[in-house]
Amino acid sequence: MEAPAPGAAQDAATQDAHSEARRRLDAYTYLSAPERLEHVAIMRVFCGTLLADLSVSEVMAKLRQAGGPAAGLDADTLTVRLEQLVRWGNLLRSSHTLKASSISEYQRSRSRYQLSKLGERVQRDADGVLAEADAAREVSNELLALVERGLRELAELVTALGGIEPQDGLERVSTLFVQFTEFADSIRDFYAYLGQVLARYDLDSAEYQGFKELLLDYVEAITEDVAFRAPRISAALDTLWPHVPGLLARLDAHAQGLTGLSPQGDGRLETRVQRSRGRELTDWEGLRGWFSDTDGQGSQVDQLRDATLRALQSLLANAKRMLRSATGEMSRRRDLLRLARWFDEAAPQDAHDIAVAAFGLYGARHLGIPPATDEVVPAYTSWWTGPVVEVPVALRERGSRAQRGRSSAVEDHSVQKQRLREAARERAAARAAAANELRSASGRFAEVRLTSAALGLLLELLATALGNAQLRRRAGTDREGTTGFDLEQAQSEDAELGIRLTVRRTGARCVLHSADGDLLLDDLELEIGRTSSDAADGDAEVSVS
Repeated sequence: MEAPAPGAAQDAATQDAHSEARRRLDAYTYLSAPERLEHVAIMRVFCGTLLADLSVSEVMAKLRQAGGPAAGLDADTLTVRLEQLVRWGNLLRSSHTLKASSISEYQRSRSRYQLSKLGERVQRDADGVLAEADAAREVSNELLALVERGLRELAELVTALGGIEPQDGLERVSTLFVQFTEFADSIRDFYAYLGQVLARYDLDSAEYQGFKELLLDYVEAITEDVAFRAPRISAALDTLWPHVPGLLARLDAHAQGLTGLSPQGDGRLETRVQRSRGRELTDWEGLRGWFSDTDGQGSQVDQLRDATLRALQSLLANAKRMLRSATGEMSRRRDLLRLARWFDEAAPQDAHDIAVAAFGLYGARHLGIPPATDEVVPAYTSWWTGPVVEVPVALRERGSRAQRGRSSAVEDHSVQKQRLREAARERAAARAAAANELRSASGRFAEVRLTSAALGLLLELLATALGNAQLRRRAGTDREGTTGFDLEQAQSEDAELGIRLTVRRTGARCVLHSADGDLLLDDLELEIGRTSSDAADGDAEVSVS
């Protein structure tokens, strides 16, 4: 029998993981079903008991006693709801042995249900969301001082001679992580509420005043305390970190918890076990990453500081909006609310008249937003058949054309700058090498073959020299009986390369050989040398013709 291919085994494992994730997500279905209020009431009945299995009649009695949307359910409808919760995984059918004194009692009590682990967790989270989702949760700032003290004392005991007692270490670790988890959760909930308030653009003066005091006083106190204690906690963790694996091994040897319970006595369980906080190395890595930058992505303390800065920027933006509203510069919130009330109270025909008076649209077919530049829309085109014009969100929702939101981050051009610097250095090195080649080849151009770079530099200097030259008429006539001209001040130089070229007319020919071909200079003499600053060092000029 052939073994399955590695790829097939991996695909099967991935499919199993997706199926398990889909099964767990099905437990949230009852919260969005049309009968969700009845489902929530039923789940609260089961969450109010521990290890209890309930029949349909018992659930019905508890629902009627509690009142609410599910109090009027009959037995058949309630059975349908319970069976649906079983299919979603929130409830389980009980395996409890039934003792009935009559057939009718057996028929009424044969279906019993109990709460599943996943269903209890989902309902507990749902109740928390319904009870405290919109509330501003206070930050348990005093717990941070307890975390610092606990880490410092734990580090002293672990590093002491003989180490820490296992039971004492277990109590300290559990207490430490309970305190840290509560503090981290309160921080996360508070800043989530803060972001919800910051998203509002319609704060009035009273709300703005209260929110300003919240930011300037409460948030500032939180960030200052965290900034003060974070270095101390990080230092204590650095001291404790090398001893964490040994500490965890010692705690496991002292109290294994559920991992030590096994029917076979081999230390294994068939189901996964969720350890207490602080009993795994990943818990300590999360604690350390909250206060220290361990992965190069920044710590949670850095994120807290950035979030506070963004909150202050949003507060400043609201202050600017309110100032502009007071001066009538941009926001017309109060006027728009009054206009909306007029529209709400007006009859249909009056509403049309108000719209004409307020906006002056009359029979206009298009808004004042131009379409794309490559689209030409005739004036007679109807809205039904014309192209769609994208209206910005700020204009559509707030009637403002001003740009909103955070400024985009400045693009990092360091890589491009480094590449340009390297290219510039390479070009400078190539030109310096070409200048050295011209100076070394001076006086024997007929014997050497110049490179392309050297010839290019020579032509560059020659063009500049001829451009700087002045013609002077010679006295008398030449051999052909014509009057000639001499070149004056036909020079060019490059101070960076330390090379200078002088051109004179001599009547002879000069041939330069290069990789790109031969250059014939008729009736010209080239004089190559160093610049005046370099010539002072003792280098003599060389003439070639």
